Amino acid sequence: MNDANINLNLYKTFYDVAKYGSFSKAAKNCYTSQPAISKAIKKLEEQLNTQLFYRNLSGVELTEKGKELFYFVEKSYNNLLIAERNMLETETLERGKLSIGMPSNIGSFYLFDKIIAFHNKYPKIEITIITGSTSKLISLLDTHKVDFVIDTSPINIRLNEEIKIKKLKEVNYCFIVKNNTNLLDPNKIKRLKDLETYPLILPIPGTANRNDLDELLNYKKVNTENVINIHTSEMIISAVKKDLGIGYVIYNLVENEIKNNEIQVLNIKEDLPTVEINIIYDDYFLTTAPKRFIEEYIKYNIE
Repeated sequence: MNDANINLNLYKTFYDVAKYGSFSKAAKNCYTSQPAISKAIKKLEEQLNTQLFYRNLSGVELTEKGKELFYFVEKSYNNLLIAERNMLETETLERGKLSIGMPSNIGSFYLFDKIIAFHNKYPKIEITIITGSTSKLISLLDTHKVDFVIDTSPINIRLNEEIKIKKLKEVNYCFIVKNNTNLLDPNKIKRLKDLETYPLILPIPGTANRNDLDELLNYKKVNTENVINIHTSEMIISAVKKDLGIGYVIYNLVENEIKNNEIQVLNIKEDLPTVEINIIYDDYFLTTAPKRFIEEYIKYNIE
């Protein structure tokens, strides 16, 4: 097929059908007829000499080849949206968008104050915050659905060559208990070995922060049998406040609770794991609004 003869309307129709999972829904949302949608998909399949959709009871689903095509079409579509944003966003930021991907625990202590300050200075910029796993956030970055990602190391996801990872900050983990806990005398916990006889509230096994802790506990020959595994730091902190056990979280997450005498940090003399907070981005696709946020509020200069 000659490049000059590419019919972009066919790919737009394909994108809409894949997105809505139905010819009729795509027709409704595109203000056209279902026969017109069917005809366009048939023409595209003939041009590519491959089947792109299977029919099912609820509509259609992509074939394996269709999924391959959708990846590139979706990325191209989002590239066009980025290009449009780049044209519309002005230096004064009278309009524009900012979309950030991050785990919820990082946002609560590292980004929210910065986002509030940015919004107060540039109130006409539409801000979107998306949370999720590292793999989900990197996928959103790859398809330009978020402008950049803030996440902790390690990033065990294969990245495109264009995507950069830069260290922003290093933070410490700590063990915490409810202030005036009924479970133990906090002053008697000086070593990791002292934790053995108490209930622990830890991140779920297999996560990077739990792996680092387990490696340290194994090295120190600490046996942990009374463990509650919880997925999010917010829920670990909540469980500690209910005096269910000794929690393990990033220190910065509980600074307010420490100041308010709700939570106490155990004074363990041994070094605990640290973790790096990183910014992950593709500078080629950063428009004015995210660049301004990164440079003014994260204090990182885009190369």
